[in-house]
This record gives sequence, C-alpha cells and structure tokens, in this order.
Amino acid sequence: MTTHPNTDILPVAPLKIIAMNNCRQLGEQVSEILHNIRTSSKRTVHFSEEVRGYIQDDYLVSYHMETHHTGERHAVIDDTIRGCDLFIMTDVVNRYSAAEGTPKHGYMTPDEHIMDLKRIIAACHGTAHRINVIMPYLYAGRYNNRKNLESLDCALVLQDMIKMGITNIITFDAHEPRVQNAIPIQGIDNFPTSYQFIKAIINNEKDLSFNKDNLLIVSPDVGGMGRVVFYSSMLEVNMGMFYRRKDYSTTNDIGEHPVVAVEFLGGDITGKDVIIVDDMIDTGKSMINTALELKKRGAGKIIMVATFGLFSQGLDGMDMAYNEGLVDSLYTTNLTYCSEELLEKPYYKKVDMSEQLAELFDTINYDASFSALTDQTALIKQLLNK
Repeated sequence: MTTHPNTDILPVAPLKIIAMNNCRQLGEQVSEILHNIRTSSKRTVHFSEEVRGYIQDDYLVSYHMETHHTGERHAVIDDTIRGCDLFIMTDVVNRYSAAEGTPKHGYMTPDEHIMDLKRIIAACHGTAHRINVIMPYLYAGRYNNRKNLESLDCALVLQDMIKMGITNIITFDAHEPRVQNAIPIQGIDNFPTSYQFIKAIINNEKDLSFNKDNLLIVSPDVGGMGRVVFYSSMLEVNMGMFYRRKDYSTTNDIGEHPVVAVEFLGGDITGKDVIIVDDMIDTGKSMINTALELKKRGAGKIIMVATFGLFSQGLDGMDMAYNEGLVDSLYTTNLTYCSEELLEKPYYKKVDMSEQLAELFDTINYDASFSALTDQTALIKQLLNK
C-alpha cells in the first residue's frame, strides 16, 4: 500500500504521536515506519526544509501519570506539543497493562484505560493544533442496543471526546458501525482489515485453493454476515452462516437463553476448507463451536480470522481445539495487545497493522483523501491477480 502521491499538499501541522502505555510497542513500530515513509518520499526534498518537524527520528511524545496517596491520578505531557497535529493511540482492552504508579492495583480495566485517555486529552487541549484519537477496539462498541434501563457507554464516551475538542476518531472493524450516530455531525472513521488478512493468509497458507470448489467463507452468527459477504465476493467463493435457535422462554445458570438447535445456512461443506470470519474473539467459545459444527459436516482445513484476539478466559480452549484438530490456523491483528504466550502458539499467525496505521497518520496529517485505505477492493483484486 502507498500513501497519496500529491507532492504539493502541505501538512496541517508537525506530526506527533502519543502512544499510551497500553499500546507502546505498536506506537514505536508506527513511528519507525512513518520515519521511513517520509525519508523515502518524493515530498522529502521539497518539505524537509520548508515544513517544521516533517522528518523526525522519533515522532513519539513522552508522558507520565502521577498518582497521589488518595489514588487520584493526573497526566503530565513531558515534551512540547504546541501547534502539532497530535495522534493519541490507545488499546482499551489491554489486560496486560498495569496501572502506572499503582503496582498493588494490578491490571487495568477498559474503564481505567478510558479515564487515562481523557486525562491525556485534557492535558493536551489548548496546546495541540489538532487532536486525533486512534482507538482500534472501540470501547464498549459491542453494547449498542438499549433494551432495558441500560447505559450506552460507547455513545457516552464518543460524545465526551467530541466535547473535549477531538477532531478525528479512528477505529477498526467496529462491531456496530452505526454507533457513530451518537455523534452524527462529527462521526468516526471505521477502517477495514480485510486486505491485510487476505494477504497474510495467501502468504502463510500455501496449500489453500481460492476457488468455490475447495473453499468456503463462514460467519459464526447473523451479525457477521456483512464481513463474510465482502470476503466471499472478493475471493469469489461461496459463503455460509450458522443460526443458533434459542429458547427465549427460559435462561440458564449464567443468564443466557439456551440454544436448542444449530442450523447451517449454506451449501455442502464436505471436503472443503473453511475460513471463519468474525470481528473479535473474546472467550473463543463461538469460534470453537462453529469449528466443531463444521467438522461434523465434513469440513477440511479450518482457518479462524478475527480482527481482535482478546482471549479474556485464556488460551486453554483454543489449545484444546487445535490439539483435537478443530482448528488449523488462527489469525488476529496486533491492533490489540498480543501476549507472548499467544505469539508462541503453533497455530497463531499475527497480522501486522503498523504499516497501515503509519500510512493513515501520514495521510490525515495532509488532510488528504484516504479512500484508498478504506476501499480495499482494488488492492485485494491486485493481490489476487484479478
């Protein structure tokens, strides 16, 4: 992928990045790639002397959190950000990030990550020329329907950030994109990950045949059909979906309606390799149950694809599925933290998104069109030589 070719557009302001501690490693990768992009660009000769801060060895801004004896915290920005185009990166579901300054507290919850994000925004407001928030996993984005007396936390956080002066909010593969209706004037930019996944699968699965006689794309449920339709149309293979019929007249011990029947909506699976596509893996139960049902129907190789791999209940379930032959490969991005344990698993393949993030930052910094980054159809067709 390449950034916009226009060499006459001037940047909005010098670019700076605050990578919060929950995604520091990803921020360092983005900063390095951004440096490489700008030093090798045709714009370099023209801009390096005329645009302040255009090329930097490191675009990262240092900050720290100060914690008081009462447990109250506040953010302190250590470097100057005056007049800059600031990109704040955060991973609100990083369970491996300890609360800075409070070692006894242990790991941070998404609510604590969001509160620290607001502290950073508050510390920068009035100094930075523009503030952009990059939140790959959209906080509380799964809970988008108000059925009873319930809080819609994602909408509240989006509205709060806009009120605090945020210009752009960037997310990836949002569970429910319509949540942007909470801020209809401002909106959010929701970026796909399909190109990176297809590229990674092609590079790693050498024996996979991308034709309708040998491959099937499957969604674990109704909610993921939009993604499956896109993958199916791009790869020109058939698709399917599982429908779990529930008994809504009763609930089980954990408050869920029991599943009374599992139905597959699609063609014959026998002997076909299958790619299961979803936006996230939380406990992994949905993906594993889908793989089990596919194997019952005669599926061959099974590849799991999910933008976010959270594994909130650990990796034991996925290990068991791999050892029992239910899953051959698992692909997730590094948009959320990948533990060392996960990286060492024989079935795991990481999809690196740092290059796309760097190109995205570079493009936004020019207020240029990033349609090439959102509409990945042409890139995928070029990748597949179609």
